[in-house]
Amino acid sequence: MAVSPSTKKIILDVAIFVASQAAMWYTVHWMLDSYGSPERKKEVKAKPLEALKKLGHKDLKLDEYEKTIASEVIHPDDINVRFSDIGGLDDIISSLRESVIFPLLYPALFTSSSTLLTAPKGVLLYGPPGCGKTMLAKALAKESGATFINIAASVLTNKWFGESNKLVAGLFSLARKTQPCIIFIDEIDSFLRERSKGDHEVTAMMKAEFMTLWDGLLSETDRILILGATNRIIDIDPAFIRRMPKRFALSSPDVRQREKILSLMLQDVSLSPSLSLRKLAEYADGQSGSDLKELCRNAAMMPVREYVRNSGGDPEIMRKAQEEGFELRPLRLDDFLHGQTEAGAGLSAGVLSVDQSTIDDDELEGANLD
Repeated sequence: MAVSPSTKKIILDVAIFVASQAAMWYTVHWMLDSYGSPERKKEVKAKPLEALKKLGHKDLKLDEYEKTIASEVIHPDDINVRFSDIGGLDDIISSLRESVIFPLLYPALFTSSSTLLTAPKGVLLYGPPGCGKTMLAKALAKESGATFINIAASVLTNKWFGESNKLVAGLFSLARKTQPCIIFIDEIDSFLRERSKGDHEVTAMMKAEFMTLWDGLLSETDRILILGATNRIIDIDPAFIRRMPKRFALSSPDVRQREKILSLMLQDVSLSPSLSLRKLAEYADGQSGSDLKELCRNAAMMPVREYVRNSGGDPEIMRKAQEEGFELRPLRLDDFLHGQTEAGAGLSAGVLSVDQSTIDDDELEGANLD
């Protein structure tokens, strides 16, 4: 019995409809299993609270905005930088401990004699790039023992009108529930820059909300510290500058500080007996802490490159050496000179401008500086 074309079309349409519905059902079922199951929801809600629970805040009741901010809390165990790892900033570290950390953590010890001996509401670290501002903040999070919230402007912004203000309010309400608390804002100039008539209404409202909650009527007894870092202090609004009375200027390290930084960076590296860190620090004039780190990294690669070249790049030889163990030769002064040269113009020109006639022959140990 022949089937008419119209019947065939109906059968085809029905088959396509059934197949599409089946595909949609399986898709929705997979999405519900992956994201909508009660177990999954509990897991998603629990993750932001892990750091808070480790810090001893186990029974907090948080709203949705506070939970969003809670995901930015950093636990000290996740940071591997201490104050002892920072070279050349001993005076600033000592001042941070005595005038900021101790009054924040032990308020009764300081306010027993005077209400003036309280921790400041804000601290600003400013200076040229690469001089240790963010590193200081990491060490502060590691050793302070306070709740540390590393907040970014992107966390506080939302496409819906008024939601940014609620997120700012959630930030301070979470800080109050977990105090003593340090709120760290890196590149604070991009967030709290000087206000103007050209500001978007949402941005202006968010800044006003932040300023009100930071220094509001009920903030006197709060142990909340705003820690900011910037290399463009002139761009920050004066009203926010006023709320950060403790300001630490981090300048480019001098020769003594550079020597201390180099000694910390190279403490686990085998060095030639003829290598003088003092002279290396003098040669690295004008370099920041991050520049010195790159200098040491490039120098440490020189013995590795020599080993690879001497092995002819044979994978079997290198695999065997990796399994059996091998020792690289100690670093020499020429490793730093060659490493700086190969790094290009991205670093400051301190080492590159060395007068090679001032370097002793035994320091170079036969190096070719052509």
